[in-house]
Amino acid sequence: MDFYHLPLSAPCQSVRLVAKALGLHLNLKELDLLNGEHLKPEFLKINPQHTIPTLVDNDFVLWESRAILTYLCEKYGKNDGLYPKDPKKRALVNQRLYFDMGTLYQRFSQAFYPVMMEGKELAADN
Repeated sequence: MDFYHLPLSAPCQSVRLVAKALGLHLNLKELDLLNGEHLKPEFLKINPQHTIPTLVDNDFVLWESRAILTYLCEKYGKNDGLYPKDPKKRALVNQRLYFDMGTLYQRFSQAFYPVMMEGKELAADN
């Protein structure tokens, strides 16, 4: 499986951790976002939304870390320890995934994007 990623990206790291827990090998393909590698035509053919992480599993392409996580668990998981089949247990996992996506990661991005991408100092109120 080819895995397009940025090593310091938390969403990319989560996919690598789950793949490791499942015993999967990922062919890591690092993209330099600051130099626009995610906008090159060859990557846009794979992912027209030009986002990372992106997974290519044979003829199937998937992006968005949480979608990739659940796909890997459902397709390659030997049991349901990481992504339970029981509806109530799965709902709790989904609750945390959606909280991460909709609240936690958004707040983190608002605070640290200006620092990491624009060279600004971390605001005291963040």
